[in-house]
Amino acid sequence: MFDILLPADSDQPLYEQIYRQIRTRIQEGKLAHGTRVPSVRTLQNLLNISKTPIETACQMLIAEGYLASRPRSGLYVSNPYSSIPGSHSESGERLSARSPNPNPLLSSGESFIDFDPSAIDPEAFPLTVWSKMMKQALIVHEKDLGRYGEAQGERGLRAAIAEYLRNSRGVTCSPDQIVVGTGMAYSVGVVAKLLDGIRRIAVEDPGFKLIRDQFAWNGWEVVPIPVREKGIALDELERSRSRLVYVTPSHQFPTGEIMPFPERERLLRWASSRDGFILEDDYDSECRYVGKPIPSLQSLDSNGNVIYVGTFSKTFSPSLRMNYMVLPVRLLERLRKLEREVLSPPSRVEQWAMQAFMEQGHWYRHLRRVRVLYRAKHRHLIECVQRRFGDRVEITGKDAGLHIQVSVLRHRSSRELVRLAAEAGVRVYDFCNMHLDPGTVAPTPTIYMGFAGVSLSDIDKGVKLLKEAWFEGS
Repeated sequence: MFDILLPADSDQPLYEQIYRQIRTRIQEGKLAHGTRVPSVRTLQNLLNISKTPIETACQMLIAEGYLASRPRSGLYVSNPYSSIPGSHSESGERLSARSPNPNPLLSSGESFIDFDPSAIDPEAFPLTVWSKMMKQALIVHEKDLGRYGEAQGERGLRAAIAEYLRNSRGVTCSPDQIVVGTGMAYSVGVVAKLLDGIRRIAVEDPGFKLIRDQFAWNGWEVVPIPVREKGIALDELERSRSRLVYVTPSHQFPTGEIMPFPERERLLRWASSRDGFILEDDYDSECRYVGKPIPSLQSLDSNGNVIYVGTFSKTFSPSLRMNYMVLPVRLLERLRKLEREVLSPPSRVEQWAMQAFMEQGHWYRHLRRVRVLYRAKHRHLIECVQRRFGDRVEITGKDAGLHIQVSVLRHRSSRELVRLAAEAGVRVYDFCNMHLDPGTVAPTPTIYMGFAGVSLSDIDKGVKLLKEAWFEGS
């Protein structure tokens, strides 16, 4: 049943061949639900290869719910399409409730492969565990259901977030500094009220359009600063007369550039010299694939100039609508004067559930699973693009995050490339609306491709269709 064949002439990585063959057997019912999987050592001896590709394939299958680990027993098949009575595996329950085709449909019924940079894998959501945490929250906090919670968010959750940030990003803070919110737009609204005396913000260009719009709607002047190879152009920032800047230093959105350590120190000196603030959006810091994580700006800040924002949307679920912000201590007194006016945290029940999810270790286990899953998809997308396109494209921003930037070396506009891709049944993105200053648009057509919400097979198929649409017949 586990007779895996690894052709010597295949151009697919070994881990992907193993992953695909086991997954296909499970989907076709050839591997029954509950079947014990041979150990890594056994498979290593059978296939005569190193254990690394075997372990990678198994981790991907676990992350997608096709295998389940039992303590002190090993790995077992967890068929998401099984109707075996009495089967209550987390993966099986989760996947059986999902449509087998994750791609959006046109009104005509034609399927699209969508490389949406904002999408994540819905099958990675720990539905059974989360349902348990929600039920537990209602039981444990039954007596609190008739009361409003703290304006900054539930203290227990804020304490759990503070511990996580200290361990994972080096962020130094107390629960009192954390504001739990309902998304980035909410956090921007709070910052706009707290820093009401500044009224001018410098932003990355290209950058996150939502941030620009939110500050503009709050009556702020928005100053575009171009993004270069090392992140936001600090020389132009210093000439901008701004006292607040919004940055995504760990994985610039959308280019993917990572701000090096010296530039981070220079940015902190800029803020300190102007008694200004840095709004650090660490939106996908959990997803880094090359090298060691670079410390957050907040962890390097000794003068209270950094406002740090993180989210659960990228690695957990955007449907939860929950994020968090760490304020400098010097802003806490202003916050207390405004809190009932501007603060409106998420559902107490969901906050209690997330608190338990983190305190009981589920959050850390979930992060390990999705990192393995997204690392594999990230690697696969890059390999497919390089194999199909060769030197006709350049890939940048490929060390972290959930999308890559692809510069297409041919005489077509990015808008035309997007149109051709759509005609071939593939959605890619040009992010032209991320530019505030039209003069900063790259001369080479640039396409952005997300991978988290796309299956491995659709990644391969989608890239093949893109090559046919963009280059064949021209």
